[in-house]
Amino acid sequence: MNCRLLKTGHNSATHNMGVDEAVLKSVSDGSAPTTLRLYGWRPAAVSIGYFQSLKDEVDFVACKKYGVDVVRRITGGGAVYHDVELTYSFITPEDTVPKDILESYKLICSGLIEGFRELGIDAVFAPLNDIVAGGKKISGNAQTRRMNCVLQHGTIILGVDPKKMFTILKVPNEKIRDKMIAAVEERVTSVEKILGRCIIYDEAVDAFAKGFATALKLNYAEGELTDDELADAEKLSRTKYATKEWNNKR
Repeated sequence: MNCRLLKTGHNSATHNMGVDEAVLKSVSDGSAPTTLRLYGWRPAAVSIGYFQSLKDEVDFVACKKYGVDVVRRITGGGAVYHDVELTYSFITPEDTVPKDILESYKLICSGLIEGFRELGIDAVFAPLNDIVAGGKKISGNAQTRRMNCVLQHGTIILGVDPKKMFTILKVPNEKIRDKMIAAVEERVTSVEKILGRCIIYDEAVDAFAKGFATALKLNYAEGELTDDELADAEKLSRTKYATKEWNNKR
């Protein structure tokens, strides 16, 4: 399959979500091919799922204190704290992946499994939408189908700080907070923990670009966002993803 590879670096939460939607539009209208985008978040951010309530999930005082962005995704799932990670989005016409949701997750997530293998990590798919290594979650993924396309994006956890995560995300009280931190430490891992060393962002980008190419048989043409996509992404960032109407819609 021919695929455009985008390495867009670190951007704000609203810009990242704007880019994902702008690329979705261009793949949908045929002005761009299937696209794999690899990116990061600066500053750190929380993204909440499309169906979640922002006020129930996020501690705004803590976000302001730590300079953490907040944004609502167009995909479902739970609140995610994005910090030391690589994020991907894979956008393709709907007829290029299985109609069955589980099978489509399994196919696209095979790119992650190969990417982890490139780093020397054995990982497996855990239905519906996780990747685990050593029995612990190392990647979470979410998908939406619209405009006759599939958009799947997800996290590749390079490092994790559960204490900061549950300072940003709301929990009912301190006792439960401590239990949730302990649960994350037991059930979630990172590339850094498994390998015992820091993985620089560019090393992860190269590994997962290779992993997706191998697993999904992608023929890359490395490119950049078009002028139209950049303009659309900036408009979406400003008029949708940065607005109270969008982020507080539930």
